Amino acid sequence: QVQLVESGGGLVQAGDSLRLSCAASGRTATGHNMGWFRQAPGKERVFVALISWSGSNTYYAESVKGRFTIARDNAKNTVYLQMNSLKPEDTAVYCCAATRGWSSSPGQYDYWGPGTQVTVSS
Repeated sequence: QVQLVESGGGLVQAGDSLRLSCAASGRTATGHNMGWFRQAPGKERVFVALISWSGSNTYYAESVKGRFTIARDNAKNTVYLQMNSLKPEDTAVYCCAATRGWSSSPGQYDYWGPGTQVTVSS
């Protein structure tokens, strides 16, 4: 089992920055690629970013490319999502998830955190 807990969400204004963290624990936490997803009220969960176990490969949704950066520190078992130039349409619950694969599909992820709310006011 892998346990994931997100933190760092909050209420910010458009144009502001925010950094989310995802702390992983559990006997099988190592070796997983990690993704961030978001879900706005009344909408489906959508892919945001993905990073490989080594950190050498990343992949972003077009909507966040150039504004968001995913990174990880395996010594701390933590994955980060740096979000810059935030827009009101970025408002959502952000969840991290772990996968052994390389996919933007939520169905390919085995473990999920409960999420952290990000609200961007205009």
